Amino acid sequence: MQSAKPDARWRDAVFLTIAVWLFVVLMFMPVIIFDRHPGQSWGSILLDAASVIVSIALGLATFVGFRATIDWPTPFRMVVLGIAALAAAGLQTAFDFAYKDWVAANLQSSWDTLPMTGIYEKVFRYLLVFAVNISLFQLATSRYGSQRGERQLTESRAAAQQAQLQALRYQLNPHFLFNTLNSISSLIVTRRNDDAEEMTSKLSSFLRSSLSCDPAALVPLDEEFALTEEYLDIEAVRFGDRLNVEIDCDRQAGAMLIPSFLVQPLVENAIKHGVAPSRQPVTISMRAWLAEGLLNIVIENDRPEPQAHISAGTGVGLANVRQRLAAVYGERASFTTEVDDDLFRAVIMIKGAKAAA
Repeated sequence: MQSAKPDARWRDAVFLTIAVWLFVVLMFMPVIIFDRHPGQSWGSILLDAASVIVSIALGLATFVGFRATIDWPTPFRMVVLGIAALAAAGLQTAFDFAYKDWVAANLQSSWDTLPMTGIYEKVFRYLLVFAVNISLFQLATSRYGSQRGERQLTESRAAAQQAQLQALRYQLNPHFLFNTLNSISSLIVTRRNDDAEEMTSKLSSFLRSSLSCDPAALVPLDEEFALTEEYLDIEAVRFGDRLNVEIDCDRQAGAMLIPSFLVQPLVENAIKHGVAPSRQPVTISMRAWLAEGLLNIVIENDRPEPQAHISAGTGVGLANVRQRLAAVYGERASFTTEVDDDLFRAVIMIKGAKAAA
């Protein structure tokens, strides 16, 4: 079990102890002025009030015991702290009487007749104040411990989220490489060696760009679209005129931050289900715009063969997009897919996306 001792901070103890005893002096100042030193100089009043220095020192001494016993069982600890408060009250009372006699003998003889409260009443009053002092130690320690716990929980959740995002991002790499290497293999089998070589070169350039990114980082949508264009350049080697690309991203939307590698799996899905099965030209459209604080990202592709079955999100890529959006934005983001006779559409909507600095 983790010790709570770090939560009991000396800084808090000093501040609280000084505050408590200065408040006591302030409350009793009318008694000091009008009952104990009527008509006397301010020097005599200040001498009387100066005993608060000893009270503060004794209060801090009780904090030593408070901190030393912080991990003890509560009942036993309460007994020990109660004894500490009683001891401090007794020492303060003894000091008051000794201090009065010393001032009367050495500084002001008028202190001989200074009215003093009875010993038991004095001890009781001091006991109450020291008990309050110790209670404030406990309150400050509990409050700081609670804040520290919340901070650690927040940091743990953030670390878990980062780890999840990295795992999801790394999941895409072998998935993407498998598809691309399979395409290169197909080119080699069909003796399109020059195309295979060009595709390999473009793949190398794409991997340098994509793998240098922080897997858990947020990047401007413009950068994400640019990286996706590099991927489409790779696929253009394979499909030639059968692949058409349209990109429309407004200026405000392009500055919005999104998880890296978020759009590419959607385009890869469009290649797999739209372009690859078709013998006719297929258009892949990437559009993004910002409207009333809502970032809209739409990826569309033609479906020349409407009878062909296309999964609406059971593959690795689409499932990965859903999970990453949920991890980063929670309910502020949505991901939907729509299928009709001649079009497949993937729609991402993010509420409250932030712009790059």
